[in-house]
This record gives sequence, structure tokens and C-alpha cells, in this order.
Amino acid sequence: MNDRWGEPPQVNLLHIQGTASQATGVFPVTPGTIKFPTGIDPATVKKINYRENSRREPGITKDSLFVMKRDDAWHIVSEDYSYKTESYYTILQHELEGKPVRPSSEAVLDAYIVPICLERAKRAGIPVCEWGISQAYVPLPALLYGLNYFATSADFFVVDDSGQAKDVIKHITNKGKYPFCYQKLGEGATIHTCTAIFGRTVQDCHEISGFAKKCYDLFSIPLVHMIFVKTGNAFALSSLAPIRYTHMTEKERALLAHYLDHEEEFV
Repeated sequence: MNDRWGEPPQVNLLHIQGTASQATGVFPVTPGTIKFPTGIDPATVKKINYRENSRREPGITKDSLFVMKRDDAWHIVSEDYSYKTESYYTILQHELEGKPVRPSSEAVLDAYIVPICLERAKRAGIPVCEWGISQAYVPLPALLYGLNYFATSADFFVVDDSGQAKDVIKHITNKGKYPFCYQKLGEGATIHTCTAIFGRTVQDCHEISGFAKKCYDLFSIPLVHMIFVKTGNAFALSSLAPIRYTHMTEKERALLAHYLDHEEEFV
């Protein structure tokens, strides 16, 4: 199967609003402040919130959670693996029962905390953005992520002057109560996003498609949104983030459905 389908849109960041997972493509970094807001028994359950539509293709509905077995391990497929979610507890249940499960509870907690994600990725040989943690100082221009309990790696900010940075920092730290993560952006840096399904991509993401497999080998998250920064000809991982089914393209949903509906892979 050819994983490079179609051309990604190029979008000026000044005109983007919504979550990072809503847009897949290449985003030039331009001046301004940009916000991208924001107990199951596998022995008896094959599909959860899973139905077929009129076209006889799998209907992947909001909040669907799938339990499938392939490669001698149970795989939990979900939009969100956050702490205390149904998918997180499903993973824990498998671990407590001694069943091999992917992703692990440790992996899903680490993957969506930006500094921890980047350190694990760096040790695995994946190039990552240089980062720091602060409550006030930030180099400019920079990419910022909140680190508070309610923060998500799907939300990030690009700032290029001290006034903008001050306002963003005030927001993501809840007026200084929490730290934030910053990533210095080099001259001419661009932001590239791509969704990975079991380590594969379907957009024209050939330049970073190899990283999708490496990230999957490291964290084993079946459905994840990858955010990279390109400086010159070099790519560096900025973060991994959850993605909503509704924000996936038709080709991404088709690839995910292929994995979920394959008789030899789905139990």
C-alpha cells in the first residue's frame, strides 16, 4: 500500500484556529500569537461503540474504544488515553490480569507530557526539539506547551515577542501557578503535523513517515498525532498528541478501519 496519498495543505498560522489535530500539513511560523485550543472484559467484548454505516464501512463513532488482538498482544485503540479515562482503565485491567497490552499505562502517561515524551524519544534515537521548563523566561520565537493538570499536548502556542509571550504564559501557567515547556524556534522554522495509525501515515508525510514507525515502536500508541518542527532540512519531534476521530481524514479513517476490521487481526 502506498502511504503517501495526496498533497498536504500549507496554512498560515495566523489564520488557524482550533486544535492541532484538526489540521494536517505544513505550517510556516509567522509573527503573532497562535493558540490551538483545545472496566471492560476483553474476553467478551470485541467491539465497543462500533457500528456499520450504509456504505458497509466501519462506523468509527465519537468516544469509541476498540479492543483487538494482533501480534500476540492486546491493542487498545482510542481517541484519548488520559489518566482516569475508560481506555486508561482498560489498559490497567489487562496489565493486572497479566495480559500483554499495547500501549502500556506507562507509555500513555509519558507520551502526552511533552518533556518526558521528548526525553524518551531522544534516548530512542529520534531527533527532538531542544526544550526547557520555565514559569517566566522564554527565548523568542518559541513554541509553548502548558504543563498543568488540564493541559494537553494538542494545544500549543507560537510567540515571537515579549508582549505576546507574557500574555500566553499568564494563561498556560494559570497566572504563574504552573510551569510550561518552551521550544526555541530557529530562523525559517516550519511546523509539520501528521497522524499515525499503527505507525503508518497516509498523507504526503514521506519526510517524517519513518518517524511514525519509530514513535510507534517506542510508545505503541495505535492512533496518535505527531507534531514536528523543521529547521533547514532537519526535522525534530515537538510533541505527540491525541486526535479525535472526527478530525481524521477519510483516508486515515479508512486505514484505521482496515486494522479494526481485518478478520485475522481483530478478535
